[in-house]
Amino acid sequence: MIKVLHFFKTYYPDSMGGIEQVIFQIAEGTQAHGIEPEVLYLSSRGAARNEPVANHLTHRAKLDLHVASTGFSLSAFKDFAELARKADIVHFHFPWPYMDLVHFATRLNKPTVVSYHSDIVKQKWLLKLYQPLMNRFFSSVDRIVASSPNYAAHSPVLTQFKDTVSIIPYGLDRSTYPKASAEKLAYWRQRLGERFFLFVGALRYYKGLDYLLEAARISGLPVVIMGGGFLEQQLRQQASDAGLSQVQFLGGLPDEDKVALLELCYAFTFPSHLRSESFGISLLEAAMYGKPLISCEMGSGTTFINLADQTGLVVPPRDAPALAQAMQQLWDDPAQAQAMGAAAQQRFENVFTASAMANAYAELYRSLL
Repeated sequence: MIKVLHFFKTYYPDSMGGIEQVIFQIAEGTQAHGIEPEVLYLSSRGAARNEPVANHLTHRAKLDLHVASTGFSLSAFKDFAELARKADIVHFHFPWPYMDLVHFATRLNKPTVVSYHSDIVKQKWLLKLYQPLMNRFFSSVDRIVASSPNYAAHSPVLTQFKDTVSIIPYGLDRSTYPKASAEKLAYWRQRLGERFFLFVGALRYYKGLDYLLEAARISGLPVVIMGGGFLEQQLRQQASDAGLSQVQFLGGLPDEDKVALLELCYAFTFPSHLRSESFGISLLEAAMYGKPLISCEMGSGTTFINLADQTGLVVPPRDAPALAQAMQQLWDDPAQAQAMGAAAQQRFENVFTASAMANAYAELYRSLL
């Protein structure tokens, strides 16, 4: 067995975002290929060892401080050193400047992989300070993995290190998702109606939801927004001020409800407009459930998932009229919407399964030993 230690700032059950989902799928999927994965993360719940999540072990280091989306922990240096010493390979997940410090401070001579989940977009002042350390970190690792050729080609960081970059698309496994009960489906169908556009995700600055609300105002079409986050109250206020009675905010919901919404929705809208959105796990989930997609072109993985005019429609970022027009086009042409949804599902099966991702990572791990 090859022992792999994953290291990231958060993990299940504390946080259930896209990166955590990817780490989970890699950890679960690679076990069939002779990999023994463990995950170390920081937690406000304090330190703990050997906590099972599904079929792999996780370890918590005590979170001491949180600054500019970066968790810090004094005890994690020791925790990481102890756990990494027992591992054959260390698998970092970027962006998280603190892990670079841990990497250099512990000076472990182990093969290293970095999954590059996104550029640092918002904290420009932090990036200026961090850049020398970041460049040194990337120069010192054995392999950097990007999730799409689109992102690798447009990232100012990845283009500097292209000799060590591999492409392994994110993958999902539908069998790990709950099945929506008939009662759950009936409840949401009655509450939301037969046809609606769906967005699923955290309500963050780069998600472009203000443009989606404006597109809903222009088109008058029904939109359902599932997810919580910093901007929820502000977005609800925007919808209320504009009189958008056809827009419903559902907040965060359990996975069974999410699956029901994915099964019931007419199409999936994903208006993210900044490169903080490197891929879009919820966009991939919609493809997995055979839904036509609407996303923005910004040189990221979203356009690797959603091929323009094949699996859905692609519009310019920050362009509410274009987004409204795309929504109207799908709404008026159910045959086109259905064909695009089928193509999205087929592309998912061909390119984005968890088993394909796990197999590629297992091969990469072996190549480093």
